[in-house]
Amino acid sequence: MISIAITGGIGSGKSYVSALLQKQGIPIYNADDEAKRLMLGDEGIREGLMDLLGNEVYTDGNLNKPLLASYLFAGAENAARINSIVHPRVKADFRSWLKAHQESEIAALECAILYESGFEDTVDFVVMVYAPEELRVERAMRRDNATEQQIRARIAAQMNDEEKCRRADYVVFNDGSIPLERQLADLIAQLKTRK
Repeated sequence: MISIAITGGIGSGKSYVSALLQKQGIPIYNADDEAKRLMLGDEGIREGLMDLLGNEVYTDGNLNKPLLASYLFAGAENAARINSIVHPRVKADFRSWLKAHQESEIAALECAILYESGFEDTVDFVVMVYAPEELRVERAMRRDNATEQQIRARIAAQMNDEEKCRRADYVVFNDGSIPLERQLADLIAQLKTRK
């Protein structure tokens, strides 16, 4: 089995690329969705977050997202504390998921903060989904019903796309210049030759 990561900045189209790959029969582990699930159900994460932020980080069994977000975005040190609680559990969960999908020829991890979270070592190859920043801002504003300022702040908080492209094994361009389906067919063919 070949394991790949799909990464890219906000509004780049990672989820769309993942959905296209899933239609090709490639199982996808969405790190964002699974982190949310684990933050609710994993006892180690729950204890770590309550130790850090107090019992009010969970209300009626649900995550107190405004409290978590206000702490998380107050500074890099705070984000690092949260990440040190959540990321190791997500990484372990992904590794278990991969074992359960060993019969697949290719399996994929969708992860926006792949490099920032240190997840690049969990896969064989990294695929970066790239789109120009202006297009990403426009897409994310429409998708999230957010202001340009909010989206640009999120972009600024992530590793820049040029650095991600430099580190990635493959780059998929999601700017309309080359059909995604053709790029993904080429990608899958290349991956199968690298087994």
